[in-house]
Amino acid sequence: MRQMLHMAIAVVMLGLAVSGRGAETWESAQGAKADTPQALFRNYQDFKWDKILPDLGENSPEICILGVDPKTQATKLMIRAPKAIHVRKHWHSANETHTVILGIQVFGCEGKRVEQGPGSFNYLPARMVHEAWLPAGSLVFITVDGAWDVNWVEGPPTAADLTK
Repeated sequence: MRQMLHMAIAVVMLGLAVSGRGAETWESAQGAKADTPQALFRNYQDFKWDKILPDLGENSPEICILGVDPKTQATKLMIRAPKAIHVRKHWHSANETHTVILGIQVFGCEGKRVEQGPGSFNYLPARMVHEAWLPAGSLVFITVDGAWDVNWVEGPPTAADLTK
């Protein structure tokens, strides 16, 4: 399992480096001009994680923003869930993609639920209402082609949304 995680993260990081669209923070950290694409290499153990739902304490899913394009605000990020959780219905202002790294995740939209495992990919157009069920220990790589935002339809998840 650990080897699969390392391989999956390497594939995601390679995709980030090859894309040529560095984030402002990456470019300034490497001393490059904001309009000069730079390769990026970061190790998973060095990621900075923030709680998405601080009220849930240690059970909160965590987010790591990997980069933001200074021109388009396109964002690359990862989300991990230490505890299984139902992420309530929400939408984003920009188109969003998910690439599942760890765990069997369920995504729901337009009255359908789709189960996706490691290596699976999906695309959701801007403003499409969707929800997800993340198992404990799950990890997903997300891109949005604009600024990252979350617009809750019926409020953010609470302790009642934590599952086994």
